[in-house]
Amino acid sequence: MKRRLIAALGLALLATTASAAPRAFAGPPTRIVVLGTPHLADLATPPDPAWLAPLLDRLAASRPELIVIEAVPGEQCDQLRRLAALYAGAAGNYCPSLDVAARSTGLDAVAALTALQQRLADWPATPTAADRRRLAGLFAAAGESASAVVQWLRLPADERREGDGVDAALAAALAKRADHPNENYAIAARLAARLGHERVYAVDDHTADSIQATAGPGLEEAMGRIWANPQAKRVAAEQQRELGAIRDGASLLAHYRWTNAAATLRAFADADHGAAARDVVPPYHGRQYLAWWETRNLRMVAAIRAAVGTRPGARVLALVGASHKRDYERLLGVMTDWQVDPVDALLRP
Repeated sequence: MKRRLIAALGLALLATTASAAPRAFAGPPTRIVVLGTPHLADLATPPDPAWLAPLLDRLAASRPELIVIEAVPGEQCDQLRRLAALYAGAAGNYCPSLDVAARSTGLDAVAALTALQQRLADWPATPTAADRRRLAGLFAAAGESASAVVQWLRLPADERREGDGVDAALAAALAKRADHPNENYAIAARLAARLGHERVYAVDDHTADSIQATAGPGLEEAMGRIWANPQAKRVAAEQQRELGAIRDGASLLAHYRWTNAAATLRAFADADHGAAARDVVPPYHGRQYLAWWETRNLRMVAAIRAAVGTRPGARVLALVGASHKRDYERLLGVMTDWQVDPVDALLRP
């Protein structure tokens, strides 16, 4: 009886807390802006890097103190590699090769991750170029390639060279990544370096791929059928028209306004996740896909919460594929001391 009473009181407290407004906490809220983005490197014609300047200027003006990106953290990549059979080959699809960085630094992923944690804890107030090269090598060997690029870009141009654990091959790889159109490098890493950050935070999650691995052979075929719905075709056609209109910085900024508009996000969600949820064909592969999608987003948001855990009151920018934006904002909005700010003000003409 006593245990049941305690449980009932706990549920009542949860209900009261969930409905309480405003929520009480000490100090300023942690504020986050979610920028939905197309995956720039996957576009038929990636945008000219110069076209990103207006967007970068606006993001820089908002002065985020942490930047989180849609990339799998090095620690999880190590898990995905070690348990590849459980995760449907996710490591091969979403994790960078560590071969070049391992040869350069002499460290495997676990050793690099351990050394990286200690190095960041001991990071000097005025790091030298050698410090930054060494840290770039550690980030690369740990599987944190975007953060490695942050350190590379923070070096003066004439110091972006081999030395201090970075051999010629790794130096070339870092230079190539710094010029890659992937938004994690072209936007997040460049913005972080511009703002004086030491790193970005990778928060993607593919441990949910275990759901796909156990769903059976019919999942891929079923999703092809589900995605062939008329709404999905209309959304895809509109997206292609919008992408085709990108020709300079102003039109790229306009594309980001369209991508982040509530109507655009709602139409995509209905054509994709909504169609999957409504599919009536047993064994309901659409709902299995939805389980993967929602589990992934829950874990991504949990990773954001953890990344900012020791920085209450910080200003955060989340850069993520646009299809995640609605779930991000919905889930982040229930955090006790967080405030989700609209991205609209940063994207206005």
